[in-house]
Amino acid sequence: MELKEKTILITGGASGIGLEAARQFLEIGTKVIITGRNQDKLNAAKKMYPKLIAIKSDVSKAEDALSLFNQVSELGGIDILYNNAGVGVKPFNLGNPNNKHLEGAIYEMEVNYFGVIQLNNLFMEMLKSRNEAAIINTTSILSIVPSFIEATYSSSKVALAFYTKSLRRHLEIINSQVKIFELLPPLVDTNLVADREDKKMSPEELVKQLINGMQKDQYTIRVGVTRLVYQINRFFPKLAFKLINPTKDNKIIQKQ
Repeated sequence: MELKEKTILITGGASGIGLEAARQFLEIGTKVIITGRNQDKLNAAKKMYPKLIAIKSDVSKAEDALSLFNQVSELGGIDILYNNAGVGVKPFNLGNPNNKHLEGAIYEMEVNYFGVIQLNNLFMEMLKSRNEAAIINTTSILSIVPSFIEATYSSSKVALAFYTKSLRRHLEIINSQVKIFELLPPLVDTNLVADREDKKMSPEELVKQLINGMQKDQYTIRVGVTRLVYQINRFFPKLAFKLINPTKDNKIIQKQ
């Protein structure tokens, strides 16, 4: 896929992976629109990269999503929708009824799953009208093997992974040229997991591999250790589960 001179909308683009993606897409000649919920972060991103277009929006809210669509349409539309925004709640003991894991699961699904479908539906006809267009959905290594300390987050990413594969096939059946990319990151070094001591990939390397995969029309982009876990899980699922869920994680559950 040719990325130069395209226009991309990056959700959750004011910090972390989204902001790094904005930087790298700008460098290769892509016009970048970012959105996020925090105006201060959007202002800081705009100050850092003046060529950015920043729009405040909560993609999980229907009224915000529609307003975002209308503003993007007025700017001339987009060629690429990068569904990067995502949330994860703290680990819960699912066996403890006093923990509010239901509320956390609903929040994760609203942002990580329903929010993606909402934006895809809004922008689909716009994307289908372009000569070359794409949607990027960010799932996770945990859509391959679940983390039992992030059970509801893992579930939201599995839902998104199945939807992504189905959406790609539906568009093929109706002869649409919209390309559907699935990005499967490992643990990435962002504020969301700042307290984790596990090995993390840098946002810079993740986005570099995303762009490389898109340029090669590699529709499923497994990055870093995700590739290894995917292969191990095919033949040795119990081993893959142990790799994702080390014994030390038991202590997190026992403390709850």
